[in-house]
Amino acid sequence: MTAPPRSPRDEIRGRAVHRTIPANGLEHRVLTFGAEGGRDLVFVPGITSPAETAEFIAQALPEFRFHVPDLRGRGGTGRARAGEYTLDDYAADLAAVLTALELDSPVLVGHSLGARIVARWAVRTPHDDVPLVLVDPPTSGPGRDPYPMTARSFLTQLDEARDGTTPDRIRHYFPHWPDRELLLRAEVLGDCDPTAVAESHRGFETEDFFEIWDRLDGDVVLIYGGNSPVVPPAAVDELAARNPSVPLVRVPDAGHMIPWDNLPGFVRALRSHLGSPTL
Repeated sequence: MTAPPRSPRDEIRGRAVHRTIPANGLEHRVLTFGAEGGRDLVFVPGITSPAETAEFIAQALPEFRFHVPDLRGRGGTGRARAGEYTLDDYAADLAAVLTALELDSPVLVGHSLGARIVARWAVRTPHDDVPLVLVDPPTSGPGRDPYPMTARSFLTQLDEARDGTTPDRIRHYFPHWPDRELLLRAEVLGDCDPTAVAESHRGFETEDFFEIWDRLDGDVVLIYGGNSPVVPPAAVDELAARNPSVPLVRVPDAGHMIPWDNLPGFVRALRSHLGSPTL
């Protein structure tokens, strides 16, 4: 009889430092990977990505002490009331979590929804000594093309996860992902609250990222996938025209889920901008 595969979630949780932080009215879970003494990096994940899903990125960047909070309504962080999943809510969470962690000038990296959160935090908060890395932020919004994955698709995936989804079923949505990351998503996706996901998706189409983008300055870079439907070529051109002070870095052979699609390319782009040596 074949033994069941080991749980990636259990393995990852066993390697991480766990903290629960009261911040902005909720209990927030933060997982930390990497050795003491590394440069602090806070990774803010996307709409359906509990903190465990960033562990493989941390493993590829061992020079960093890698801190990953669960967004409100995901993983081990508390659920908010309906109507409290706006960018302002998320940005206030991030500010409170950063204060509680007491980190000295961390690098802030956000992917997808996380990139929008980091950008919103930046225009609300003095941050001269904090480098910002925005990874494929949704460029949908009022008067623009809709976000390429529908809210119903996200909610269907949550339903499947609660019913006991499999890596093969998830491969339908993410055909190029490594097997381990498919298995991990099957395990943790059910930890995402449907209200949090639905309201966040609504924000992709009602909250204006470009208004935030216009106000960004300082040490900021935007990394986008060369094949991403979330940051299409027309959006790249508009981003460059509206805020030419922010460099735009294209990662080839990658869609929206850049680290999952092309991890070496993502790591090179990140290290190049931060001046981190190639290990």
